[in-house]
Amino acid sequence: MIALSEFGIIFVTPTTWSTKNMPISLQTCVEPYVESFTASLAVADYKAPTIKNYRSIIRKLGKVMDSEGVTPCALTLDQAERLGRMVSRKHGQTVQPYNLARRFAQHLIDIGVARPAPLTDAQIARAALLANFETYLVKQRGLSERTIYHTLRFANRFLDYRFGEQMIDPACLRPADAIGFIEHVLAGARRDKTIATHVRIFLQYLFGCGATPTNLSLSLPRTAKSWAARLPRHLSPEGVEAVLASVRDNPRHGARDYAMLLLMARLGLRAVEVMAIQLDDIDWRAGELTVRGKGKLHDRLPITVEVGDALSHYLREERGPTTCRTMFVTHRAPHRPFKDSQIVNDILKEALKATGQKPVTPYVGSHLLRHSLATQLVNTGASLEEVGDVLRHRSRTSTMIYARLDIDGLRSIAQPWPVAGGVQ
Repeated sequence: MIALSEFGIIFVTPTTWSTKNMPISLQTCVEPYVESFTASLAVADYKAPTIKNYRSIIRKLGKVMDSEGVTPCALTLDQAERLGRMVSRKHGQTVQPYNLARRFAQHLIDIGVARPAPLTDAQIARAALLANFETYLVKQRGLSERTIYHTLRFANRFLDYRFGEQMIDPACLRPADAIGFIEHVLAGARRDKTIATHVRIFLQYLFGCGATPTNLSLSLPRTAKSWAARLPRHLSPEGVEAVLASVRDNPRHGARDYAMLLLMARLGLRAVEVMAIQLDDIDWRAGELTVRGKGKLHDRLPITVEVGDALSHYLREERGPTTCRTMFVTHRAPHRPFKDSQIVNDILKEALKATGQKPVTPYVGSHLLRHSLATQLVNTGASLEEVGDVLRHRSRTSTMIYARLDIDGLRSIAQPWPVAGGVQ
C-alpha cells in the first residue's frame, strides 16, 4: 500500500504477496522499507534496471544488519557505511555498497524510522563557527558560491588538522599551525595556488570577530607559483580539431561532451562557466549566450552556427527528461548538474589518449582549450587587447602571459647578442 504523508514523503508498506511469497533468505529487517526506498528512486527518475540492482544491494545490507544485530531504527550514517563495506560486490559493479547504504540510512531518517546521531559539543561548536563564517563570506565578502564552497572546505580541513575531533579553541592558534597546514596540503598536491588565499580569509575572519587575539593571516607567506614561468599549455589547431572530432564521434554521450568542449574551444569559456549555463541563458533569436563569469559578472557572447547546432543537437537527442534548468546534466538518473568541472578534465584526457596526443604536461586541465584559442589568435595576428576581449579578462596582466607566444613581436624588440669586439 502506498500512502502520502503530510510532508510529501511516500510510504510503501509491504503487501501480503510481498511477505508471503518472498523467499526466506530475502526476508530481512530492512524488507518493510525496501519498497519505499525504491519508490523514492523512481521519483528521482532512476531507471528500472538500476532500481532493481539497488534493491538487491539493500537486501544484502539487510542480511549484514541481521548478522550484526543492528535494527533499522538504530541505523546511523556511520554504521551504514561500516556495514555497507561488508556487503559483497559483484564483478564490474560500479556502485559502492557503502555509499548506497548511507543513502538508505538517510532515507530511514527522512521517513522517521531512524534518528540522526546526536552531535557532540565539539561538532556543534564547529558547525556554528562555520555557519557564521559562511554568512560573513556571503554578506560581507560577496564571494561566489564556488569560492565560498572551497573556502569553507579548507577552513574545515584546517580545523581538522589542528583540533581533530576535540573542542575547537581559535584563541590557541599560532602562525606555525597555519603554515604547517599549508605545507601539509601542498605536500600531497601537485599544484594548488589558492590554499593560502582560502586560509588567509578564514584567519582574517577569526581576528575580525575576536576569536583570535592577533591577525594570523599576516604571518602566511605567499605560495610559490613556479608554473607561471612556463608557456601556456595549448594544442595546435589540428590537435584541437582532432580532440573535438574524437569526442563528437563517441557513441555513448558524444553530443553533450562535444557541445561542452566546443564552447571552450570556440568561445573561450572556462569549464565552470560551461557548467553554470542555464537553459534561459540562450537567446536563440538573437543568437547570443549569457555567460556567468567570475566575480558574478555576466557577459553576452555571440553563438556561432557551429556552436548553436551542437547545443540544439544535444538538447534534442541526449539531454534526459528532467525539470532541472541547468544546460548540461548527468546522463545517469537522476539527471542533475555536475558537482564540479572535473568531468571536463576527464573528457579531455580520454580524447587526448584516443587521438594519440601526448599531454603537454602531466596535468591536463580544462583551460587547455581556452589557452589553445588564445594561442591561435596570437599566431594569426590578433593583438593582446583583442585576445583579452575574447577571453573576457578584467586585467591586462592576465592576458600578458600570451605575449611570450608572439614570436614575431618578441623578435622585433630583442637586443643584439653581445660578442667580443661589438654586438652581433
